[in-house]
Amino acid sequence: MAAAPPPKADELQPHPPKEQLPGVSFCITSPPPWPEAVILGFQHFIVMLGTTVIIPSALVPQMGGGNEEKARVIQTLLFVAGINTLLQTFFGSCLPVVMGGSYTFVAPTISIILAGRYNDEADPRQKFLRTMRGTQGALIIASTIQIILGFSGLWRNVVRLLSPLSAVPLVSLVGFGLYELGFPAVAKCVEVGLPELILMVAFSQYLPHVVHSGKNLFGRFAVLFTVSIVWLYAYILTISGAYKNARPKTQVHCRVDRSGLIAGAEWISVPYPFQWGAPTFDAGEAFAMMMTSFIALVESTGAFIAASRYASATMIPPSIVSRGVGWQGIGILLDSFFGTANGTSVSVENVGLLAVTHVGSRRVVQISAGFMIFFAVLGKFGALFASIPLPIFAGMYCVFFAYVGACGVSLLQFCNLNSFRTKFILGFAFFMGISVPQYFNEYAAVSGHGPVHTGARWFNDMINVPFSNKPFVAGLVAYFLDNTMHLHQSAVRKDRGYHWWDKFRSFKKDARSQEFYSLPFNLNKFFPSV
Repeated sequence: MAAAPPPKADELQPHPPKEQLPGVSFCITSPPPWPEAVILGFQHFIVMLGTTVIIPSALVPQMGGGNEEKARVIQTLLFVAGINTLLQTFFGSCLPVVMGGSYTFVAPTISIILAGRYNDEADPRQKFLRTMRGTQGALIIASTIQIILGFSGLWRNVVRLLSPLSAVPLVSLVGFGLYELGFPAVAKCVEVGLPELILMVAFSQYLPHVVHSGKNLFGRFAVLFTVSIVWLYAYILTISGAYKNARPKTQVHCRVDRSGLIAGAEWISVPYPFQWGAPTFDAGEAFAMMMTSFIALVESTGAFIAASRYASATMIPPSIVSRGVGWQGIGILLDSFFGTANGTSVSVENVGLLAVTHVGSRRVVQISAGFMIFFAVLGKFGALFASIPLPIFAGMYCVFFAYVGACGVSLLQFCNLNSFRTKFILGFAFFMGISVPQYFNEYAAVSGHGPVHTGARWFNDMINVPFSNKPFVAGLVAYFLDNTMHLHQSAVRKDRGYHWWDKFRSFKKDARSQEFYSLPFNLNKFFPSV
């Protein structure tokens, strides 16, 4: 076959790859002015409330708790999320990431709730306390896997073999894999969720280019504008009697007064360790929760990569990922001590908010942590914001999760897309990452249990939970294939983009790593990164 002629001077050329994302207004180390930073921090607080409310609202009633217990668990989860966010941004990855509740931990928690030893408890309050203590015990054990893998550096050795090609399916499905929390949740109250989605797109993508005087204003504060408008609209619908004769489920999703949080919350309440009593331990539940903790570790690795990109930093070095994972393990340990009924991971929606605002400042996220702690202590005020109808959050998720998924796709700029090896790994990992969890989830929906169904519930969870997780399956397939297929061929290293991240595999190889990821207070002297 004849070679292609050399390009002419005026011929279009592909866009060159960029190690740092251009167009970001404020990167990790360049904070906005204080007034703007405070408002942006409040936005991050509002965004993370969705997960903070959804998870306890789903779990606490099954545990036997009422509105008072639900409000208290939400306050506790919010309080610990603030502490974990500060620890992660100061001493962990140093990225502008919010550490909050994780949907990954819901399945093993439900398994604990359904455990036979709690069925004989007639008093709902006592059942709630016993179940919460069992969850705390499982989380204490589960936290050790991330602490050990992170601080020992073992996870660093795994991440060093990650190339842009194998990172694409992982990061993409960290965002795209949460599609069931997007429009399906919007449709639970379409007259509230759909306006939020439309306004979010309009304010973040169109108005900044139409109204030039408010270019930064509309794009940067789209969450506050849209949530305020739609929340007021939902309030008007509620007081006007629009849902007076609606079905109970519709009223729960659409009305602004059906969460029960404001009535159940105390005016001032400071969560404290072991507030529900001493943890109890079960070996099987601990094993299942440990597997879940490992899945959350993999997901957070993808979220760390996306956050580093949207903060206009260089690729996060493996040692920093490992350090961040270690502190995430500390976060899960704090969850278990305080009793949140859930584990901690990187909040994917807040990573998407970095993209919407074009602000990747670490200080902004640290301010948001202050809001979390403040409103967790002032229970009634925190419950007011937490009572925002969940379809409003779902409308925002459609934008935030899409941005995170697109970040994964953008890593293809470092790969050779004309290689059949690249096409196979990429396509097969994406397909299996969607298809395998779909099988496991459909099986569970029809049969009431996963494909693996033995007499040991903990063993079932250890197999069913990871293979129901899209980023875990896609990342595992891509990582294995990319590190085993045709590595003897000289072109493969460049095809997979491995050479682009060479300088970031060691902390000291690139001077920018020191700028973005070094510890405060000169602590790098005592805790050096490698």
